[in-house]
Amino acid sequence: MLQVEYPKIGIRPTIDGRERGIRESLEDQTMAMAHQVAALIHEQLRYPDGTPVETVIADSTIGGVREAAAAKTKFDKANICGTITVTPCWCYGSETMDMSRDLPHAIWGFNGTERPGAVYLAAVLAAHAQKGIPAFGIYGEDVQDSDADQIPADVTKKLIRFAKTALAIGTMRNKAYLSIGSVAMGIAGSTVNPDFFQDYLGMRNEYVDMSEITRRIDEGIYDHAEFDKAWAWAQEHTPVGPDIYNADDPNKFSDAQKAEQFQTSIKMVLIARDLMDGNEKLAEEGFGEESKGHYAIAAGFQGQRQWTDHFPNGDYMESLLNSQFDWNGIHAPNVFATENDSLNAVSMLFNYLLTNTPQIFADVRTYWSPEAVKRVTGETLTGKAANGFLHLSNSGAQSLDGAGYEEINGQPAIKPFWDVTQAEADAALQNTRWIPANIGYFRGGGFSSNYVSRGGANGMPATMTRLNLVKGVGPTLQLAEGYIVDLPEKVFSVINQRTDPGWPSTIFVPTLTGHGAFKSVYGVMDNWGANHGAISYGHIGADLITLASALRIPVYMHNVAEEDIFRPRAWSNFGTEEAEGADFRACQNFGPLYH
Repeated sequence: MLQVEYPKIGIRPTIDGRERGIRESLEDQTMAMAHQVAALIHEQLRYPDGTPVETVIADSTIGGVREAAAAKTKFDKANICGTITVTPCWCYGSETMDMSRDLPHAIWGFNGTERPGAVYLAAVLAAHAQKGIPAFGIYGEDVQDSDADQIPADVTKKLIRFAKTALAIGTMRNKAYLSIGSVAMGIAGSTVNPDFFQDYLGMRNEYVDMSEITRRIDEGIYDHAEFDKAWAWAQEHTPVGPDIYNADDPNKFSDAQKAEQFQTSIKMVLIARDLMDGNEKLAEEGFGEESKGHYAIAAGFQGQRQWTDHFPNGDYMESLLNSQFDWNGIHAPNVFATENDSLNAVSMLFNYLLTNTPQIFADVRTYWSPEAVKRVTGETLTGKAANGFLHLSNSGAQSLDGAGYEEINGQPAIKPFWDVTQAEADAALQNTRWIPANIGYFRGGGFSSNYVSRGGANGMPATMTRLNLVKGVGPTLQLAEGYIVDLPEKVFSVINQRTDPGWPSTIFVPTLTGHGAFKSVYGVMDNWGANHGAISYGHIGADLITLASALRIPVYMHNVAEEDIFRPRAWSNFGTEEAEGADFRACQNFGPLYH
């Protein structure tokens, strides 16, 4: 896990600057609102390392430009990633607003009858729109008493949604995406676009050739003590299973060759992690440059084919890096993409930063209609899968947490590492096989993880996400909320044999709305923008839409309820009847956050 100084949320209590009774009467209420928001964020949100999120409150209420400037000076020194302005009253809009263009901003105008907090909210949001600094407006539906000390539920939801967005943006900023290798098999997503990373995410791009892994193996540039620990653990917890592909192949590998490949796969885990995060132990061994890493919050490995035609594939490395448990116990995961698909890596990163949970990287491989299932299995689909399903599967590089052996209230889940028990980690490992790779695909051998994601009685809530690049438009985001479900054993056995029986499988059913791509499960498959998707636990579509709007990335396909969509107030200026088109126009007008 990358060690970073995590960003903080800045809280700006703004006030009517008129003294001789007005400002003085509002000081306590205004500052109390700021402290209520700080407490809410601290209690409900955590950084990726599990510690509570920190906030910074301006030293005084802000009644004019001098106090606004003082707050900004304080925030500039405190690694602020976004600001929340709070007020119960009228204030002087353009004099008190935060003018920072590269931070997301939200304003909570208290809905009370004593003072016109809503009037200030409308005025300052208009100022933000006029100056090209879009801000999120937060206004409670119900009138509150002036001495209320509770934040209403609807306000809480928006405050938390905004704070998640600001924290995700701030955590990405100034980090790197590391490409290990280049373009895999002509996959467009692995044609890494540095302008996108720089302009939209505030990130830089780092690159190493895959030969750097070979060099570090050959020269012993890894933690040898950790390798010994990992090798002993791997033989017990991730033993190589039966070779279901190559039994009759005259070119199949011997047991000794497989053991050597297994050791190489473990070294690849250590080296890729060191490339991303750095490792002080390498400096102790005289490898100072290598010890620093690339400050990479996400990475991808080309693998196919220049590596996999000769060396063991990257599946073991990718699965373990994306998982929350290994020989070092339970810990935070990395974000690591197969085939260096940088756009799916960013999709995974968005999901991860909003949830603190590891991600499933998968091919959006097959749509199975009820009719096709009936034809090939004789079975009729029921329950959530009654309208068909998507079979998500990749060559093994999926988080082992995706097996679904973590639980919340007795139901399969994927949890942040600090909530995962050792028994849950052990269950995931025990229910994952490691299959020697099909040497028709992977001439250099290697091993694929093999499991079936548990859906449970009610289905595991999940969101599938994909970021795409469109020439002339830029980045666009699509998402589908739905459920990971279990299939009858006979049905799964048949469909799995028709795809690839040695790879992990996740059966996903998107929630249908009757509109657009979500008229049918087929429609979701037919409108998916690329061959890969990032799958996260939970229904996080509304959070993704808020994040995308703050980054100026339009969302062109989603099944989130209209009442849950939260974008900057200025988006209304681009049309209120057709929100998707307004989103595109607003994002194009304001441009990327860091451009």
